[in-house]
Amino acid sequence: MFDVGFAELVLLFIIGLLILGPERLPKVARTLGGLTRKARSSWLNLKRSIEAEMRAEELKQPFEQFSKDVRSTVSDVNEKVDSFKRDMNADITESGDAKDPKPPSGDDSR
Repeated sequence: MFDVGFAELVLLFIIGLLILGPERLPKVARTLGGLTRKARSSWLNLKRSIEAEMRAEELKQPFEQFSKDVRSTVSDVNEKVDSFKRDMNADITESGDAKDPKPPSGDDSR
């Protein structure tokens, strides 16, 4: 990440030893190590959360497309059913007009 080699670490240790002294250097090193671990852990948690959200979004896309396709199919089927009903009603009306049934006469001579 920072591309720090062994020589740089030794130099930092010597500078820290000179500035902080032998009594405070271990405590500061532990504190810095703990902060580094917390920062790394927070970064990994954030990274995992973002990846999980991206996966969830990727999974939603096929379902949304499927839902759109189903709605389109249902709409097409409804249109065809309505058209069929209109055609059937027109055929029934035409066949009813063609027969032209005669009204029953009032002559009941049995």
